[in-house]
Amino acid sequence: MEIKIVTDLDNKLLNRKELDFTVEYEGPTPSRADVRKKLAALLNKDVNLVLVHNMESEYGHQLVKGYAKVYESADRMKQIEAEYVLKRNTMPEEPVAEDAPVEEAAE
Repeated sequence: MEIKIVTDLDNKLLNRKELDFTVEYEGPTPSRADVRKKLAALLNKDVNLVLVHNMESEYGHQLVKGYAKVYESADRMKQIEAEYVLKRNTMPEEPVAEDAPVEEAAE
């Protein structure tokens, strides 16, 4: 998976960067979480400050076009962004191994 930033706009009023990007990939379309991690690594930012707003792919092409926002602080991000965007960008929890011991409920 290779990400290229097409445009990089610095929005000083809202303390964020607004990015248009493309993702070239092979195999299945990358998930929003994978794109967030890769963008955060590319920009050297915390993954929790990166929001992928939308991703669009075309049938038959191994290319995704998207729009992301990178905030300076989590507080500012929570003030500005809609709840559904924040919820959509939460990282999935790691699955628990089945061999892990299970705590029994006290009776």
